[in-house]
Amino acid sequence: MLQKKPTQGARRPRTHKHCFSLNDDEQRALERYCQRYHVKNKSKFIREALMRTILQQFDEDHPTLF
Repeated sequence: MLQKKPTQGARRPRTHKHCFSLNDDEQRALERYCQRYHVKNKSKFIREALMRTILQQFDEDHPTLF
């Protein structure tokens, strides 16, 4: 019997949902971007863009010695 290798998503299931709305211009911009850059999974794209922004802000806010 074949066993499936656990995927990254299987190890850490996403159980927390967030919902947001876009206006017409934002929706058109997102659709255009996805077409131009061949984004196949919008949820993944939005999640990665959001987390990249959050982690970048955390990095900028990190206390320094000087």
